[in-house]
Amino acid sequence: MDSQTLLERFTSGDLRALARAITWAESGHPAGAELLRELRGRGNSRVVGLTGSPGAGKSTLTDRLIEEARRRGERVAVLAVDPSSPFTGGAILGDRIRMMRHYHDSGVFIRSLASRGALGGLAGAVVGALALLEAFGFERIFVETVGVGQSEVDIARVADTTVLVLTPAAGDAVQAFKAGVMEIADVFVVNKFDLPGGERVIQELKTTLELAPPRPGGWKPPVLSAVGSRGEGITELLDAIDRHYAHLQEHGLLEGGRLERARFEVESVIQEWGRRRTREGQDLITQVASGELTPEEAATRLLSNPEMSR
Repeated sequence: MDSQTLLERFTSGDLRALARAITWAESGHPAGAELLRELRGRGNSRVVGLTGSPGAGKSTLTDRLIEEARRRGERVAVLAVDPSSPFTGGAILGDRIRMMRHYHDSGVFIRSLASRGALGGLAGAVVGALALLEAFGFERIFVETVGVGQSEVDIARVADTTVLVLTPAAGDAVQAFKAGVMEIADVFVVNKFDLPGGERVIQELKTTLELAPPRPGGWKPPVLSAVGSRGEGITELLDAIDRHYAHLQEHGLLEGGRLERARFEVESVIQEWGRRRTREGQDLITQVASGELTPEEAATRLLSNPEMSR
């Protein structure tokens, strides 16, 4: 399929064309870049990021949030950012399995993207995929991260609203405090609240937030409880997400967030270039290892003269 045909099918609302466009964008296909140039800036989706430690129940909450958003008449897309397979580089598709019941709903689109070793964080391709989903006309896009390392911070640069999912498990809240995620989350939800210790975690969060520096526009992050497996607390969670979006609109903060998303995408491209050049520039890497060059000297040569990486 050529890019013009794909664009025509995309603009006519063909979900298969959307899937192909995301594949092209994720793989770095030149036609994918052209499509993004043509489509970027269309649409106006509400982008919600969900992050938290593995096992916190993010996929279950996302599944329930899809259900609630559809009940409100919204078209919904989900990007599940999975850890890359160490063997194939592709996404590990565990998160998609939990949402399988929505697959026959034409108002729901679910896609896994590989983090591709992006320093433990989000792949830059996520932002390209977001642009395509917005152009396709989805009102709401959920981005679920791997929930480890840099991804918990990266998500705040990509989403309009960042939701941190915690559980009553011992040490969960403490780890969030240490990782600095407390500073970037806009909404907190303690999932699996039916387990012992849920109320204690909520009180710890509220106490910590009272000491936190003011948020833009004076936003005060709510601390909610939920039992995703039973669908409890989901309506309240989506309402809180919408209140935060309204806050961003009221205080003129949306445009700054979109600019930060574009900055993240550019930085991701630069990082990918650096990784590629490093893999190709084995001679320079050997010279760094032997002490003949400093890392700074090698990096300057690799980035300033493409021929040096061959």
